[in-house]
Amino acid sequence: MFMKANRGAGPRGIATAIPPAALELVAARFRALGEPLRLRMLQSLEGREMSVSALAGMVGSTQPNISKHLRVLQEVGLVRRRQQGVTAYYAIADETVFELCELVCAGVRDRLESQVGALGSSGLSRPRSSGSMRRRRALRPPA
Repeated sequence: MFMKANRGAGPRGIATAIPPAALELVAARFRALGEPLRLRMLQSLEGREMSVSALAGMVGSTQPNISKHLRVLQEVGLVRRRQQGVTAYYAIADETVFELCELVCAGVRDRLESQVGALGSSGLSRPRSSGSMRRRRALRPPA
């Protein structure tokens, strides 16, 4: 996603000097990905084109809300729109979004696994669910 600058790259090949205008474009794309509904929409569009109404039904939202979010995704170049009569169809315009999501998901998974591992090795017992606490309280005789 980052373009390498002429002055050389830092660690992992990421450019050390990206022009501010380019950083603004990158930030806009990350902002667009910061909404869980938009991520669900992108998942639903993977490998297919869908109408707004079909997408709304698939992700459980309203057509106006889906249209608003699709506009944001289109503005940052993640989806493309095709009009056929009165129906608008959307598809993924930049497949690299799925590579980015895979990287982020892998990082989140690794972090959660290490946190669970740290809790397991700390000797702390697993917290009880609130349902089991309620049942135990209900079984206690009144004071």
